[in-house]
Amino acid sequence: MSDMSDQSEHRPTRPSDLLEPVHVGGAANAAGSWAEYLVLFLRIMAVISLGKGLYHWGQVCGIGASADGGFEAHTVAWRTATVFFAVIDLVAAVGLWLAAPWGAVVWLTSAVSMAVVEVFFPQVFGGSIYIVLSEGVLLALYLWLAIYAARERPV
Repeated sequence: MSDMSDQSEHRPTRPSDLLEPVHVGGAANAAGSWAEYLVLFLRIMAVISLGKGLYHWGQVCGIGASADGGFEAHTVAWRTATVFFAVIDLVAAVGLWLAAPWGAVVWLTSAVSMAVVEVFFPQVFGGSIYIVLSEGVLLALYLWLAIYAARERPV
């Protein structure tokens, strides 16, 4: 008979009773979990994206420009790509720092775009294979961490 009384005491009466509280430090949030490594990686990438965005904005604004005319002296392709990366890298930095899904999407767009510009349009930024390789390694590391973080979450 006590089983019936126990069940009636634990039966939810309001929709908000169906919500479970957040448990800090639970098994899923244990130190060294893949999700924590992923968030740490996203924060590091946010700082790098912030630096890249500020670097490109510095070029747009003429900071550190030589006496050859600065931003206006470059080709239209270079100016367009520079403004694109100045904006998208800063937006990606905000989203990555917040560990928001849209931040990762914007960062992925930025990384792939930079690799594509370097490979297919070497006249824009010089076509550095090191930039292509570093963007590829960072993308692979992100996907690896995201897959392992997703696997540790219960369905």
